[in-house]
Amino acid sequence: MKIDELMNEVRTVGIGGHIRPDGDCVGSCLSMYLYIKKNYPDVKATVFLEKIPPELMFIKDAELVNNDFSTDVESFDLFIALDCGKERLGDAEKFFDNAKHTVNIDHHVSNEGTGDVNYIVPTASSACELVYDVIDTDKIDAEIAKAIYTGMVTDTGVFKYSNTSPKTMKVAAELISYGFDFGSLIDHVFYEKTYLQNQILGRALLESMLVLDGRCIVSVISKQTMDFYGASSNDLDGIVSQMLLTIGVDCSLFMYEISPLEYKVSLRSNGAVDVAKIAGLFGGGGHTRAAGCTVNGTCHDVINNIVKYIHHQMEA
Repeated sequence: MKIDELMNEVRTVGIGGHIRPDGDCVGSCLSMYLYIKKNYPDVKATVFLEKIPPELMFIKDAELVNNDFSTDVESFDLFIALDCGKERLGDAEKFFDNAKHTVNIDHHVSNEGTGDVNYIVPTASSACELVYDVIDTDKIDAEIAKAIYTGMVTDTGVFKYSNTSPKTMKVAAELISYGFDFGSLIDHVFYEKTYLQNQILGRALLESMLVLDGRCIVSVISKQTMDFYGASSNDLDGIVSQMLLTIGVDCSLFMYEISPLEYKVSLRSNGAVDVAKIAGLFGGGGHTRAAGCTVNGTCHDVINNIVKYIHHQMEA
C-alpha cells in the first residue's frame, strides 16, 4: 500500500493518533502531514492530537496540530489513523467515522484494522517505520526523516528493545543520511529530563517494592503526590523502563492515579512475560515487552490482580 495511490481527487486529509500521544504517535502523524504538505500543496491536511509532550515540540509544524478537535471540514476525503485503531483516536474518532475514505496504519498486534485500507504489521518496530513503507522515499526531506526517526527511537528504546529488526536499522540508516543531528535528537527525546521529572522518578524508585521473589518491581504514584509536585502524566515517561533495569527483575509495573479508584498502568518485560496479554485482560494492549491499560479499583486490588497474572506466566 502506498499513500500516493490514494491521493487521487483528494482535497482534504485528516490525520489522527491515539490519546495521550507518545513519540511514535506524534512522529508518524507529523511525518505523514509533512509528506502530504510537501508533495500535495493544494491539499488541506489537518493533524488532530491531544496536547503534544513538550520534548516533541521540536518536530516541524508541531505547533500547527489541532488540539481542540474543531474543523470546518464536514467530511474529510481521506482520514489516516496512525499508531492505533479508530477506537483510540479520542475526539478525532468522529472525523474518522465521517470520512469518505479511511486508512489505518499500525503495528499493535491488538489492532485488526479499522479502515477501508489497512496496513497493520505487528512485527514492525513502530508506526513510523510503517510510514516509511507507505510513502515514496524519493519525495522526503530532512524534516520528514527527522519526524520518522523520532518515532522509531522512542518505540525501540533507542534500538534496544526486541522490536528492533535488521529492517529497522536499515531504515534508520537511510533516515540519518538526510543530515539531521540524530545524537542531539536522541538526547533530547529519550534522556534529558527536567528537575521535576527527576524528582518524580526518584520518588517512584524510592517507594517501589519487589514482589514474586524479586522478579517483578512495582511502584505507584498517587494523585496527591502528583499534585504535590505539580506533575502531569508527561512527567512520568520513562519511569517504568528505568524500573525494569533493576538487576534480577523480569517485569516492571508502574501505575499512577487518574482519578479516585482509576489507575493508568504501564508494564514492561525483558521477554519472560508477555505483558500485552496481561494488559489485554484489562482492556488495554501493546507489545510483548511494553504494554498498558487503565484499571478501576483500589490501589492494592489493581496491583494484586495484575501481579497475579504476571505470576501465572512466570510459573508456566
